Amino acid sequence: MLRTALRNILTHKARLLMTLLAVMLGVAFVSGSLVFTDTLANAYRNQAAKGYAHVDVEVRAYASGSGENPGLSRKALDEIAGLDGVAEAAGRVYGDASVADKDGRLLGSALSNAGANFAPGKDGKDGLYVFPDGSGPTEAGQVALDKASAAQGGYHVGDTVRVATKGPAKTYTLSGIFTTEDSAVADGGSLVLFDTPVAQRLYLKPGRYQTVTVTAAPGASNTELAATIGKLLPDYAEAQTGRQLANREADLAEADASNLNSMLLAFAAVALVVSVFLIANTFTMLAAQRTRELALLRAVGASRKQVTRSVLAEAMVLGALASVAGLALGAGATVVLRSTIGGLGGELPDGPVTVTSTTVIVAFAVGVLVTMLAAWLPARRAAKIPPVAAMSSVHLPATTKSLVLRNSLGGLLTLLGVAVSVQGGRAGGSGGGALVGLGAILALAGVMLLIPLLSRPAVAAVRPLLRAVGIEGTLAGQNAVRNPRRTGATASALTIGLTLVTALTMLGVTLGQAVDKMTTDIVKADYMVTAVGGSGLDASAVAALRKAEGVNAVSQEQPASMRLGGSLQPVSGVTPADFQRAIHLTTVSGSLGTFARGQIAVADDIARSNGWKTGDSVPVTYDDAKSGKLTVGAVFERNTVVSPVVVSTDVLEPHEAESVISRIYVKTDGGESAANKRAVVDALAGNPAIEIGDRQDIRAEFGGFISTALNVMYGLLAMSLVIAVLGIVNTLAMSVFERQREIGMLRATGLDRRRVKRMIRLEAVVISVFGAAIGLGLGAFLGWAVGETVASSVPGYALVLPWGRFALSLLLAALVGTLAAMWPARSAARLNMLTAIKSE
Repeated sequence: MLRTALRNILTHKARLLMTLLAVMLGVAFVSGSLVFTDTLANAYRNQAAKGYAHVDVEVRAYASGSGENPGLSRKALDEIAGLDGVAEAAGRVYGDASVADKDGRLLGSALSNAGANFAPGKDGKDGLYVFPDGSGPTEAGQVALDKASAAQGGYHVGDTVRVATKGPAKTYTLSGIFTTEDSAVADGGSLVLFDTPVAQRLYLKPGRYQTVTVTAAPGASNTELAATIGKLLPDYAEAQTGRQLANREADLAEADASNLNSMLLAFAAVALVVSVFLIANTFTMLAAQRTRELALLRAVGASRKQVTRSVLAEAMVLGALASVAGLALGAGATVVLRSTIGGLGGELPDGPVTVTSTTVIVAFAVGVLVTMLAAWLPARRAAKIPPVAAMSSVHLPATTKSLVLRNSLGGLLTLLGVAVSVQGGRAGGSGGGALVGLGAILALAGVMLLIPLLSRPAVAAVRPLLRAVGIEGTLAGQNAVRNPRRTGATASALTIGLTLVTALTMLGVTLGQAVDKMTTDIVKADYMVTAVGGSGLDASAVAALRKAEGVNAVSQEQPASMRLGGSLQPVSGVTPADFQRAIHLTTVSGSLGTFARGQIAVADDIARSNGWKTGDSVPVTYDDAKSGKLTVGAVFERNTVVSPVVVSTDVLEPHEAESVISRIYVKTDGGESAANKRAVVDALAGNPAIEIGDRQDIRAEFGGFISTALNVMYGLLAMSLVIAVLGIVNTLAMSVFERQREIGMLRATGLDRRRVKRMIRLEAVVISVFGAAIGLGLGAFLGWAVGETVASSVPGYALVLPWGRFALSLLLAALVGTLAAMWPARSAARLNMLTAIKSE
């Protein structure tokens, strides 16, 4: 029976190719996800090891309870340097720094751009940096720059460089260009080195260090040295070996890679589920086409178990072949993805492609098990073919009992899924979301079972349109419902993909419109100023903007937190004088003018949950642990632009160790214009660390992430849609094969090749649009249910049905069907009439 299975595969290679491709793509998605994340984690681990290769022990000071980092003193540094076993100790400070190229554009990746100090040892060198050109900065007006950034900016030693930290950008002389294993550079950012006193003033305090890197003397134990140093340190500092630090950094990178891996595998699971329908459909059709062959095997003595094992053996071999190809494709996809990210400006650490034994085992397990699982039911049906069927080429039809059981179970699961999803939508929150997820699985499973039943009325509804096309349209409609199970299995693959795409689209459009409307209604400023990478702005930027020509209001937003009434709340500190001109908050009660008197405004949901009303005195605990009371001066409608608690910066600043401004809203005379934009840019002196956004940019800042997330989701779901297309091609090709005599008779009675092609294409379009329509309906329902779970937390939430996108999805489904039918239609039209009529 094994030889029979192998011979069947070798004999019918073409008809199994599409199934092989589907399994291969599913396995490639899974193995590619694992290979990519393993490669990423391994590269980051190697990078971390290189970055700490010259560090035997590092001492690090942490922020105190007030949020301030006191740092390590020069005395502590000298004590560490004087210990036995210490060859050298260097004090380090670091923070954000942005470098402009010669045209004023930002160099490097905003999120990774950094600054640090050059800490030379007794030999005048710093072990963390190698200078192939020039030397480290030793004066206040000098900086050094990493080699990649210097090349990108076209800088050479002796050039002047504009560097921005928190305050205005300043000009320095480039003293040297260096190479380093620092993670900031490896991640695509720029690294600027300052003279130590300059870096201390910029990032900490004069004479203080955030860390101390220690080089051990020959023969000294790093672990013992770290323990000895630890005894000298205050409570807010600790000593760790370079190996410990490298491992910790690598573990953090691996955790991030693991989160990415989980998301990718979730979409891989969708692709595999779609593959199951394609595989099951293929093996069902293969069993039907081989009715006489399998019945003859039964007639000569093969048992049902042997027939079942024969079909499963085919599936196992097919799955193994697909797993090998999928694993190779997944590894290749990792190489392409890394190159693509690099081409788009992203930076990933270098390292070999990592294929672990776990990945290989998972790839083969997934490929073989999924294929065999999908082939199991067709194998059982094939085994039930009685020997007497060898006298006829007609396969046994599905029994009434099996159809009733299938439809009853499908109806029950669908109703249960709908009920659970509705209950989840009403419950809301994370608990409601879990119920909606469970309901979605039940409803999707139920619809998959009901699709064959639904296909008949659905095709009947479009038969008038098909008949209007001609005889080929009538035949296409009849062919589409001739085998409802086959039609249902083919349409199911497209249904799954469209269900997820539709639900995501509805949710994304609804949330995007709510956020966009909220932003437009609330933000009245013409421009929003932010720091690249979200590092925060300096108060000097506010002062400079107030002096700019044409600017009539400048309102800063200072993020903070405070404990109000026993619960910690995020707070927006604002400038009372200009706040209401730049930001419009809809008040429920009270007045925003009370900011000037030191009172607070709270969101309506916070006020309700705490029982607060205008005029109430609320106990408060600030970040510096000091306590007091604040009066509720206004209650406003909740939004996503400002925090649920708003207060004047005058109230916050006495309790903040360091004031950080996240945004500055700017209102100008006459609104947006080229002249006003230039005035704002000039006021900030072309600082490369500052971004200036107009009203369109403001809308994108608050709502653009939704579109970005949707595009990523669509890209990941594209694999399942590709597999669905393969399923349609496979079904039509095999359908043409088993209908050779019928097509030959049609050709003999006058149906020309053009009409044969049109018949096959129309059949494909009907199946594709049917599957898409079911997916649109189910996806719209699930999109509504998910939306209901978050509606209470999104101000202005109102369900949006994107009819235009729904129509586009149906048109694309029709196009998919047309394209998928090209090869089968061509094959059908090229059949020789006499040969086809004589075929069994």
